[in-house]
Amino acid sequence: MTKFLLLNGPNLNMLGKREPGIYGADTLEQLEERIVKLGNELGVEMICFQSNHEGALIDQLHEANEQQMDGIIFNPGAFTHYSYAIRDAIASIQVPVIEVHISNIHARESFRHTSVTAPVTKGQIVGLGFKGYELGLHALLEIVKE
Repeated sequence: MTKFLLLNGPNLNMLGKREPGIYGADTLEQLEERIVKLGNELGVEMICFQSNHEGALIDQLHEANEQQMDGIIFNPGAFTHYSYAIRDAIASIQVPVIEVHISNIHARESFRHTSVTAPVTKGQIVGLGFKGYELGLHALLEIVKE
């Protein structure tokens, strides 16, 4: 069975509470349930992990590689804009990564416009809310088929 990691970074545990005008009213648990359900429908086992800690996210990237997972849907949160350590972790693994952001980072504050992680991912999906995660799952399935 195809196996993907759904990886969410800092403050995404606050979905539904944090700035609902930007991130919506649904929680991380609801997002995970939605993606696990879609994964099941598509024959993909989804493993979900969220952390506010950079090293824990890097460990999950490395572990996904060691376990030879088929893909990663990753919202690095604010680490997107400055974590060269996460960028290097993505670059060091063989597992394809799709970067996802709930809001359109390119239409927000200028510091959010740069992603240091995007250049080492297979693609970036921004501004489509939770639908972006679904599209990331579909994109990874296409990548795996190639």
